[in-house]
Amino acid sequence: MESLTISPKFQVVIPKSIRTLLNLQVGQKLRATAYDNRIELIPVEHVDRLRGFVRGIDTAADAAGTKKDDRR
Repeated sequence: MESLTISPKFQVVIPKSIRTLLNLQVGQKLRATAYDNRIELIPVEHVDRLRGFVRGIDTAADAAGTKKDDRR
């Protein structure tokens, strides 16, 4: 476990070992959330990286769960 120091501007530096492990890049967006007395930083996935992750899903159903061609 790595230790961090909060600067007077409330900034922290993510240790290199963690940056490398998570393949974090300069300018990459992270989402910060408070969870059970701790801070979690979650990398925000760019939309282009999510392309195809639901391949094969049936998009013919609407929000009510009925198929578009079944409605009349």
